[in-house]
Amino acid sequence: MLKLKNVHLCLEDESDQFLLKDVSIQYPRGHFGAIVGPSGCGKSTLIKVISGIHSHTSGDVLWDSRDLETEKDLDPGEIGYVPQFSIAFDRLTVRENVECTLKLRKRIKSRDLEGQVDLLLKTVGLLEFADRPTLVLSGGQKRRLALALELTSNPALLLCDEVTSGLDIKSEDQIVQLLRDLSRENSRIVLSVTHSLRHLDLYDSITVLYKGHLAYIGPPEMLLPYFKVSSIEDIYVRLAERTPEAWHERFEKARTDRDSHQEVAPPAPDHLDYSLPNPISQFWVLWCRRWKLFFREKGQLLLQFALIAIFPAIVVIFAWNGLPQIRNLTMDNGSTVVDQLKEVITFTEQTSRVGGLVSGLIIFQVVLLTLMGANNTAREIVSERLLLEKEKLAGLSVGSYLASKIGFVVFLIMAQSAWMTIFVKSICEFPGTLESQFLLLCLSNAAMTFVCLGISAWCKTPEQSSLISVYFVGFQLPLSGAVLAMPDLLGTVLRPLIVTYWGWSGMLHTIRETRFYDLVKSITSTPLTNTESCIWVLCVHIFIGILFAYLGAWRSKWTE
Repeated sequence: MLKLKNVHLCLEDESDQFLLKDVSIQYPRGHFGAIVGPSGCGKSTLIKVISGIHSHTSGDVLWDSRDLETEKDLDPGEIGYVPQFSIAFDRLTVRENVECTLKLRKRIKSRDLEGQVDLLLKTVGLLEFADRPTLVLSGGQKRRLALALELTSNPALLLCDEVTSGLDIKSEDQIVQLLRDLSRENSRIVLSVTHSLRHLDLYDSITVLYKGHLAYIGPPEMLLPYFKVSSIEDIYVRLAERTPEAWHERFEKARTDRDSHQEVAPPAPDHLDYSLPNPISQFWVLWCRRWKLFFREKGQLLLQFALIAIFPAIVVIFAWNGLPQIRNLTMDNGSTVVDQLKEVITFTEQTSRVGGLVSGLIIFQVVLLTLMGANNTAREIVSERLLLEKEKLAGLSVGSYLASKIGFVVFLIMAQSAWMTIFVKSICEFPGTLESQFLLLCLSNAAMTFVCLGISAWCKTPEQSSLISVYFVGFQLPLSGAVLAMPDLLGTVLRPLIVTYWGWSGMLHTIRETRFYDLVKSITSTPLTNTESCIWVLCVHIFIGILFAYLGAWRSKWTE
């Protein structure tokens, strides 16, 4: 049984402003209940409190006598929540979406997987559409898919938030009948928030909320007599005739035997197995799903190949025939002072040009790789935020989720950095060891990739995350000191935050034994740091980015 006792929910820091006030309801097993009321009355808020998305200010929410807010042994699969928005990956087929969700929520043997998926799709009437991409489904079919995804854990309490909203009459009829049928299986409670008043006779009870107050709960046949109206549509008009407090007081007085219509309840079913897969299994499912999505997104796939192919080519344009040879000063004793002066001027111009070229080639590689890093993850978490919240609610390990993202982008980082290093070194005949330069470029790319992953985990929209990431990369070049040295104080403060500085400085130290390093050193007043220190600082950037991403993914963002 689900029981709410004097549930109260206030707005944060405003104790006199409430979303729910003194709500007391109970629903028995095997029950199909509708939650109705005018817009903004607290319907969705109520089921979010029950599901644990929102924490209530006071009162108790009890599920089989267990407090949902304090119970630590509650299995995530016991309570299912179906939001009103689409919660499936558009690029996956119907079967693939259900299969991935099933493997994330249940320990299931490979030989049983196909049969379980087929059974779920048959239950919601989607078996014939199993191999169809989710993107092309109708609104009603997407709602059925949402139900199938939630039924993967066979929840004993199923909460549906306006799943019939925006559907045509036929689809709405089918969804409501399906929900009723689901409530008759395994003594399941199904509660449905709805704006539609067309099917109230199919429900076992109707709960009416008005501005956060409970105005009525009872069987549908008593609804019209209680409000003294002739049609259901007139109920909302009648509600406006009294204050919410007055309706609540009237209902409490009328309810002489509280919840008497719910006295006879089916027994609770035997304990169901809600054991979640271990974090490693969840990681593997998520990692495979991410690669599948990557190859399905043709635009992103082409962009990645274009960046890997074009960016190194842009770098080598400036030294297509290799780095120029450095001519030494002859300082011939037989030459005149004027000739010697001309030679010195020519040598100075040459060293300045070559030093600028070498420094530019290095910073260009680093900046382009940081740009690729931003593209790798700027939208990675924020674009699927609501899906992540839904999966967390069902028991997904945040560590497994983040590890799958790291595992995915590491391949991109390695491919991008390896090709940049090899291509530029081969064409431009760049001095220094290949291994150390690859390591520096790879760490520079990874640092920006994971910093932007952290940004993605904290932003509200993909557009916001992309904009912040682009700005962050855009400021890297001028603040690196590779082109113009910053004032000492400003450089000391900002330099630890600038990925490109550490990549540039570390790369320069890989050619320390060559004259090119001396030439670069002679034309820049920016202090250079040795390779080992640069590697450590870039690793710190990577660690901070991952930590920031974990904290951002861990916190709940349903309401944003």
